[in-house]
Amino acid sequence: MLDTTLRDGAQSEGVSFSVEDKRRVARELDSLGVDIIEGGNPAANPKDAAFFADPPALSRATLAAFGATRRADSSAEDDAGLAALLRAKTDMTVLFGKASLFQAREILRVEPERNLLMIEESVRYLARHGRTVHFDAEHYFDGYEQDAAYARECVKAALRGGAAAVILCDTNGGAMPWRSAAITRAAVKEWDVPIGIHCHNDAGVAVANTLGAVEAGASIAHGTFLGVGERCGNADLCGVLPALSAKMGLSTNCDARLPSLTRTARLIADVMNLEVPARTPYVGASAFAHKGGMHADGVGKDRRSFEHIDPALVGNARRLLISDQAGRAALLTRLAGVAPDLTRDDPRLTEIARRMKLSEQAGYAYEGAEGSFRLMALRLLGRAEPHFQALDFRVFCEQPWARGGAQAYIKIAVNGREEITAAEGDGPVNALDLALRKALRVFYPELDAVRLVDFKVRVIDSGGTGSTVRVSIESTDGASAWGTVGVSRNIMEACWRALTDSIEYKLSGLTGEGR
Repeated sequence: MLDTTLRDGAQSEGVSFSVEDKRRVARELDSLGVDIIEGGNPAANPKDAAFFADPPALSRATLAAFGATRRADSSAEDDAGLAALLRAKTDMTVLFGKASLFQAREILRVEPERNLLMIEESVRYLARHGRTVHFDAEHYFDGYEQDAAYARECVKAALRGGAAAVILCDTNGGAMPWRSAAITRAAVKEWDVPIGIHCHNDAGVAVANTLGAVEAGASIAHGTFLGVGERCGNADLCGVLPALSAKMGLSTNCDARLPSLTRTARLIADVMNLEVPARTPYVGASAFAHKGGMHADGVGKDRRSFEHIDPALVGNARRLLISDQAGRAALLTRLAGVAPDLTRDDPRLTEIARRMKLSEQAGYAYEGAEGSFRLMALRLLGRAEPHFQALDFRVFCEQPWARGGAQAYIKIAVNGREEITAAEGDGPVNALDLALRKALRVFYPELDAVRLVDFKVRVIDSGGTGSTVRVSIESTDGASAWGTVGVSRNIMEACWRALTDSIEYKLSGLTGEGR
């Protein structure tokens, strides 16, 4: 298994790694059990060069540098890119070269024979300097469909140079699973070296292509976490890894740590300043979420009724969504962690259901705000212990178009001790959020880890500027995520309710019950 999040993933729109970010992600991938970590291209930018000059200590994984074959107008000995690869402190190099007649002629603008020499000489040069070379046959699938004989000659050139493995690349992401499997099967049959697969997702089938290639005999799979990468991204290892283990019965070095997959995905997403999309297979918040009453009842009796694997296998958890479609089974399951004594016939459960439906009629939506739902239930059961009391808050926004043009003043009390503070923010909600956290941090330093990652406002009636609004927010502490909600005709009051629920949820120690 080769992870290219730090190289191909870094080419994704909106993703940028610092050198320390790269080190942190590499350590996480190493802990997961990834075999090879492609750390970047040391010839492409100073950041990658600095990363390889001082690489992180890894206990399991092999760190690989990535680069191109020599330029057409230079020798291997004089090529700056190959020199940068040798300066990188790695035992392995992933070297890419064109495996397509069209690419050689029209993009490199070289004769086909010269391209073959560039491949062979570059691989031989690195191998003679002690590097284990994996050859990325770029555009192999497109090249094979256009001129199979030439695509194969490119691979043969790499093997003559001493390549230890050949990676077939669907660089444009347009191959179909049945063709990629057939072409991979032919390569495995022809060459007595490990054959790998590197797929892009432009046709939406990168994971399918990867798994099909593995079934056809590929022994090295490339991918990125959350499928980040050029254009539509790469094969998502969050889908590839559990499928290899749970669906294909194949062993990888990640098997023992597969229950940490969801946690790892969230940590890497956080480093990339991204959120794990809710509908991401296996690791997304909605991957094992059930809303319909029949679905909730079914998985409560036997998870196989509506779940293709046990969510614990990948470190995820079942979620029974709370809405007016939820039955008693769903409510009991969602409250099991905070009120395990409730039973199906308990009149308190009936009251919780009644209160939930009345709240939803008033505009609340608990489907994405399970934090507020659990707090509402605990309050109804008399088990909620407020961690602070809001004595007063005011928000000022005199120049809303100016950055930092909003101020919030807040007065709270914790166990009889008062705290008064103020904060400036980019808008009234931001100012209120910052002031609240600033005041509470005096008493609860653990709130430093909490941040708001999503904020939505929706008008839920037709009252014009006096409409009732619903404010939904999502918060995280880096390990868990949870949603809360507030409803009011006063938008600041709705925001306040959602914000305070979020903090109460964290301080109540309930975040392990989040997503």
